[in-house]
Amino acid sequence: MSVQNYYPKQGRVILHIDMNAFYCSVHEAVEPHLYKGKPLAVAGSVELRKGIIVTSSYVARSMGIKTGMQVRQALRICPDLILIRPDFDLYRDFSRRFMKIAYSYSPMVESMSIDECYVDITGSKQFGTPMEIATQIQNRIMDELHLPCSIGVAPNKLLAKMGSDMKKPNGITVVRLRDVPSLFWDKPCNELYGIGRKTADKLKKLNIYTLGQLAKGDERLLTKHFGIMGAHLKQAANGIDHSVVNPEQEQSKSIGHTTTLPNDVTSKKEVYRVFLNLADQVARRLRRQKLMSATVQITIRDPEMRTITRSVTLQTPTEHLDDIYHTACGLYDHHWEEGEPIRLLGITLQNLSAKEDTAIQLDLFDYEKQPKRDQLNRIMDELRDKFGENAILTAGMMGDDPSALIRNHKTRGTSLQMDHLKHNPIHREE
Repeated sequence: MSVQNYYPKQGRVILHIDMNAFYCSVHEAVEPHLYKGKPLAVAGSVELRKGIIVTSSYVARSMGIKTGMQVRQALRICPDLILIRPDFDLYRDFSRRFMKIAYSYSPMVESMSIDECYVDITGSKQFGTPMEIATQIQNRIMDELHLPCSIGVAPNKLLAKMGSDMKKPNGITVVRLRDVPSLFWDKPCNELYGIGRKTADKLKKLNIYTLGQLAKGDERLLTKHFGIMGAHLKQAANGIDHSVVNPEQEQSKSIGHTTTLPNDVTSKKEVYRVFLNLADQVARRLRRQKLMSATVQITIRDPEMRTITRSVTLQTPTEHLDDIYHTACGLYDHHWEEGEPIRLLGITLQNLSAKEDTAIQLDLFDYEKQPKRDQLNRIMDELRDKFGENAILTAGMMGDDPSALIRNHKTRGTSLQMDHLKHNPIHREE
């Protein structure tokens, strides 16, 4: 049987590559003599034992260690648990390397986070059947990087994602459209990728408990309660997904940083200092991508995990630290009672546009100041690019909470921050 027969005459073949326990697996790959086969957890905090578990190895998971668990609790469950501080420089390096392997089989690679991507291999018949390509990629990632990964093979992104979740670690699962009823219809609705707890609870109120019931549900009823998402939910339960693999690194929809504080913060002075550090770094990332922001949003979470977000749209788009900082502080002053304890703070820049395309309306006073502000930004950015993020700091940025470490890109980061791919593009090797 020729390779051609394994590919649809119409339609697509999509892979979803999901790295298994990525952060811990990277540490095992780099220092196997220290970590191989042992219960590991990556935990983030200034003082490690006050932090939470970011991720854990499969050995640790088998002992009951879970993401989001407090380190103290994890150590009670598993006293032998090895705690590792995050090293995002290392994770970004391995992320680039595994994406490069994927890219060598197709230019149609869409990165979803630091440890997962979609690959459209519809035009990759020269490398073999879909199963052969998935096996080659998995073997190369293991042989070259010493990392396990799971791969879903399917006619669309939704089923590929569902497939990669089915066998972990190091599995390959083929999901065909005709397999959907037998594989998924007896499962609860929240097991479908994209359906969260709130949506699942809302479906239960409509007496829809399983994906099979959702797949056969009344579309008019679903549209009445979920709007345009109603039809999408029914399609997804039937395994239908028309979204394409987008190889372009899309312009960021938002740029944000949050930081969890090791102790409750109550004073305005401390809140302002954390906001100054956050504003500094989101402004840096904004300028690095040559973007302007018209909306500033703050996030505040209290010790009971209650979270509020508040935002304001600026009269003039900005890329400047002081504009972002003063706006964040103003939102805090207006929406939070000073003295009420805070455990997490964040700043997110939204409503982004390319700087070169953004017409800025300036009054006479700002018009005179703008070139000086731009020049100062440029000089400071060049100095920090050359000598490191801590080359220029103000006294107000100093402190002993995590926000003071936010400029250390080795220890700070998130799985969804994809700047390392935007600014170090993956070139296909001929």
